[in-house]
Amino acid sequence: MPLTEDMHSLLGEHGPLAEYIASFSPRPAQQQMAASICTALAQGDVLVCEAGTGTGKTFAYLVPALTSDKKIIISTGTRPLQDQLYLRDLPLVARALAASRRCAMLKGRSNYLCPHRLEQAELGGGFRSHQQQDQLQRIREWFKRSPDGDIAGMHDIAEDAPIWFQVTSTTDNCLGQECPELSVCPVMKARRAAQEADVLVINHYLLFSDMMLRDQGFGDLLPGVDALILDEAHQIPDIASEFFGQSLSSRQLVELINDSDSEYLRDAGDMPAFRDALRRLERSITGLRQAMGSVDKRIPLRVMLEKDSVSESLACLRDELHYVRHMLESLASRGKGLDSCWRRSNSLSEKLDLFFVTDDDQHICWCETSRHGFILHETPIEISEPFRQHMQTYDASWVFTSATLSVDNTFTHFTQRLGLHEPKTERWDSPFDFQRNACLYLPEEMPEPASRNFIAEVIERSLPVINACKGRTFILFTSYRALHEAARLIRTHKLDFPLLVQGDAPRNELLRQFRDYGNAILLGTGSFWEGVDVRGEALSCVIIDKLPFATPDDPVFQARAALMTKKGGSPFRDYQLPNAVIALKQGVGRLIRDQDDCGIMMLCDPRITSRAYGRIFLHNLPAMRRIRDVDEIIDFFESTSRIRSDADDTDNPVALPALN
Repeated sequence: MPLTEDMHSLLGEHGPLAEYIASFSPRPAQQQMAASICTALAQGDVLVCEAGTGTGKTFAYLVPALTSDKKIIISTGTRPLQDQLYLRDLPLVARALAASRRCAMLKGRSNYLCPHRLEQAELGGGFRSHQQQDQLQRIREWFKRSPDGDIAGMHDIAEDAPIWFQVTSTTDNCLGQECPELSVCPVMKARRAAQEADVLVINHYLLFSDMMLRDQGFGDLLPGVDALILDEAHQIPDIASEFFGQSLSSRQLVELINDSDSEYLRDAGDMPAFRDALRRLERSITGLRQAMGSVDKRIPLRVMLEKDSVSESLACLRDELHYVRHMLESLASRGKGLDSCWRRSNSLSEKLDLFFVTDDDQHICWCETSRHGFILHETPIEISEPFRQHMQTYDASWVFTSATLSVDNTFTHFTQRLGLHEPKTERWDSPFDFQRNACLYLPEEMPEPASRNFIAEVIERSLPVINACKGRTFILFTSYRALHEAARLIRTHKLDFPLLVQGDAPRNELLRQFRDYGNAILLGTGSFWEGVDVRGEALSCVIIDKLPFATPDDPVFQARAALMTKKGGSPFRDYQLPNAVIALKQGVGRLIRDQDDCGIMMLCDPRITSRAYGRIFLHNLPAMRRIRDVDEIIDFFESTSRIRSDADDTDNPVALPALN
């Protein structure tokens, strides 16, 4: 294991990274962060560290990982970030260090083509369109050339295209060791490589899948490791809530019906009553969805069940699912596929039965509806104790890092949510000169966010700013409703700049177009608040409609707020406010991504100056010049001298292929 002093030299002015990467510049905060991580790995510590934008935290944890003699898992928030880390950052640092560590990447099974389901799809036919038939043929041809079966490598078909659900597997429908295509299974190939790796790159969803497998006594998905480094760690509490609960979706039920029908026709075919049972189950799913009413709703299940039509429809669904399960039991011996469907029906029946039990002090049952279906959830109200217990199943060091973990320079909110007892903590501010390169514009006399004309006023006040910035703008919203209303309003103005709206194309495609246009306006919510890196003049302005507080009528928030109140706490002070501060820091972090970037941050919510808690938001943002007039924006761009790097990534100026 290297000494902490080695981190300063490796990342220093005359170190291997400086020699290998032409534009590399030493950063004291990066060296200090690497040294702290090195110590944590050596001593088996739990370290929580925040590194502001521009610190170079990716290199700060890769250098200790690649020079260590320990087996290390690096987990990040999303699949695109996982790909970037493994395909670009990791091989670059490994080559600079001449490291001989074996590296691998592992994703969840739904990210890999399933040869068995591809064959089933080709044999089954019944596609709704010629487009899907063409897509299936292109997927077959691509798979012949693909080295790993990772569907991210198939660029001709959108990652959210419906065809992928038919040719990838889930935990429910995978045949496991009994699959006839096991010898060519991309998932098994990736897992074997993961078992042999010294440094393994995964994402948080896969990490929690592994935790749940260990908890249920089924062994583990990931190899035994000495250390875990969790990047984008601010996402961990919400992901933990999702995994430590239970959920049942209409999609899971429909997939069970489709797979059961296909396997029945393949291996049985002599029980017409079975297909009738499947059709009744399908009708009961539709009946429950219709009884639930309007779309895009999140509501406590107990409230939803107050409607007789919903409670009756849910009971009907349970009866029909139990009957299908009974019939599948008699068919299970006919084939491996039917046996798998029977086991899935058992699991789904057990999940459905959970939702006939009232809420308790530990869990909240709730449901959400969409145009395409519904999901029933059982979510833990607190996750600190289960997360702490799951951590203990790994005899390892833990490093949590992100650009946004602290509130008012403390980590209490984050560490308490995860049940981390007295971890070591460190934080480093961004080295970027926000005072020189960024301005904060707070438009005066804005209406309250609850007013009916708020979004109209946001757009009206934004238009002069967009024109002053010559497009080159992100507008981030806290809801899809606001996003769609804003898109409609902007289109009526017929601006000279391209307009890109979340939902019109896949996220990565929208970002590619935004960069290529160089003067576009992009409207986004949710995933566009974080994990988006646009450097240079293409992004010169970020506009945020309102402070990102959790929706007060969200069922999970209501349950947690009630428990906090019962314990004598303040839901607003202890939960809503710190969560909103961290979310706003993420949104603001989209603006300045490079030392030579400059831009305008516009916050339209008047509460940031009219309410006492507004000072907390402002205190947690980078120190930016405050402006109150649109004319100052024009002066800012005219007077600011900018020398922009041609590189897409200051830390990573060249892209190299992944290590074998």
